[in-house]
Amino acid sequence: MSNTVSLHRVLKATPEKLYRAFTDSNAIASWLPPYGFLCVVHNMEVKVGGRYKMSFINFSTGNGHSFGGEFMELKTNEFIKYTDQFDDPNLPGVMMTSIWLTKVSCGTELKIVQEGIPSLIPVEMCYLGWQESLDKLTKLVEPVIPDA
Repeated sequence: MSNTVSLHRVLKATPEKLYRAFTDSNAIASWLPPYGFLCVVHNMEVKVGGRYKMSFINFSTGNGHSFGGEFMELKTNEFIKYTDQFDDPNLPGVMMTSIWLTKVSCGTELKIVQEGIPSLIPVEMCYLGWQESLDKLTKLVEPVIPDA
């Protein structure tokens, strides 16, 4: 499928911690928006058929865009598949994002495939945005901070 990005990382964190980072609204708001953006999660019902809605806000300008979708498949600590659709009619279509979490000797292998990116969004810019997001995700999940 055209307009697709694929990402692969190995993170020093458990699949459980990564799964939680993708399914907890506070966690995802902290790492999903690329640098320079804030995220507001309006709602997030993590179950098959459950819906979510969020907005990214450009911190420099205050302008934002909203999007939402539906959870299509969930396999706890292993797999997440959801749709994304922008509210902006200039960015039509439904994207599909699939996330695989595989336990490995040093943590978790993470694979992400996002398909159906609207043609107005350059695929390479989407890829760069995901790289920034995954950098933030790494900084969230890799530290082990015990409760005092």
